[in-house]
Amino acid sequence: MANYTKDLILKTFFDMLERMPFEKITITALIKECNIGRNTFYYHYEDIYDLLDDAYSQLLRRYEVCLQNDDLSEAIKTILYDCRKNREKVYHIYNSLTRERLISFIFDRTDSLILRYVMSIAEEFDADSDHADIVANVIKYSFYGFFARFLWNDMKDDIEENAEMLAFVYGELIESMLF
Repeated sequence: MANYTKDLILKTFFDMLERMPFEKITITALIKECNIGRNTFYYHYEDIYDLLDDAYSQLLRRYEVCLQNDDLSEAIKTILYDCRKNREKVYHIYNSLTRERLISFIFDRTDSLILRYVMSIAEEFDADSDHADIVANVIKYSFYGFFARFLWNDMKDDIEENAEMLAFVYGELIESMLF
């Protein structure tokens, strides 16, 4: 029953994000729409940001599968196409959070994903872990800049071309740590 309720809360949250900015979503409105009690919400989540974090973490798991298949280009494409497909939700979050909170949120959540990917390659080829850490940071920061530009350009950038170019550049960076 707990998983059902948590799934219901997440689904309702995503539905509400489709209709309104993140800043307008309240726990009161969410529990009313879910038809659950306040204590039930707080059993699963500390606050609305904890719910956002869980929603984001679930999405990241999907991209992690692409990275486990060593397909960086496919992971980037999946992220960007998902964003375009869920345009309203993305902009409702993007426009509601302060830039500082958004940057912190994205970096905190993607740091381990990128680091694990780069470190797995480093371990496979017995590369220097300090160098791998630097490479992971370069990838993380450059992807954030690329992603911000994608949002600023109203998600109209050529996803296929940009994903291939980024994957190539990141591949070269990763290869550089092996020597």
